[in-house]
Amino acid sequence: MSGAVLAAVLCAALLHAAWNAAIKTEADKLLATLAVTSGAALLGAAALPFLPAPAAASWPFIAASSLLQVAYYLLLSATYRETDISHAYPLMRGAAPVLVALANAGNEALQPAQVLAIGLVCAGGLVIFLGGGGLRARRRGTALALATALVIAAYTLVDGLGVRRSGAPAAYTAWLFLLTGVLAPLACRRRAGGRLAAYLAARPLVALGGGAATAASYGIALWAMTLAPVAVVAALRETSIVFAVAIAAWVLRERVARERIAGALLIAAGAAALRLG
Repeated sequence: MSGAVLAAVLCAALLHAAWNAAIKTEADKLLATLAVTSGAALLGAAALPFLPAPAAASWPFIAASSLLQVAYYLLLSATYRETDISHAYPLMRGAAPVLVALANAGNEALQPAQVLAIGLVCAGGLVIFLGGGGLRARRRGTALALATALVIAAYTLVDGLGVRRSGAPAAYTAWLFLLTGVLAPLACRRRAGGRLAAYLAARPLVALGGGAATAASYGIALWAMTLAPVAVVAALRETSIVFAVAIAAWVLRERVARERIAGALLIAAGAAALRLG
């Protein structure tokens, strides 16, 4: 992997952590999340005229993934209402590859190194859970973070199948952004009401910045995978866990206990090792 590709993947990891932190800083997490999906949808729509259409066989997967993405964003906003990003983000991003690996275990037996990696992620999650805060709040936040991880694992599996059938990975991704940005506000029309338009007008940077960050993060990863081993790129993206905890401590001023730092490092190491395995 060249230095330029390495820097780009690390930048993608930072962007992913940054747009999550942006949602956490907003008073209304739901509207902030819908704004990010709207911004990403706008970028997806702008890109589609210049991209070839995905193959017909991939459209059921695009539809299924779009619905899962809506569930992901709604769970994400609920998670950040309940708990700190330094608690939730490592659990969400670390548990997802574990769930994907376990789902694939029926087709491919787990290797000893992968079992060890899963153990590291589980140990890190336990350390984070025990690392401070009221028990009731920890339970709610952990449950929501793990539910979000389950949805991440589900759309990862769906996209893994769909993008191979699409023949056009960039267009597949652009359609996902567009459909998610349309469906998410519809799913929340009762809760968000007519407030989203006013929010977008008042906070355009949340939509444009967050949408650009999520699109760039995913796009950079896809580009890097064409130039470097997929497993190495995927492993490096797990540095987003470390970036998220650093942002939580130094920018958001969360009280990040040593247990959370240790747990996040264990999860990041385990998730990266699992990707490489």
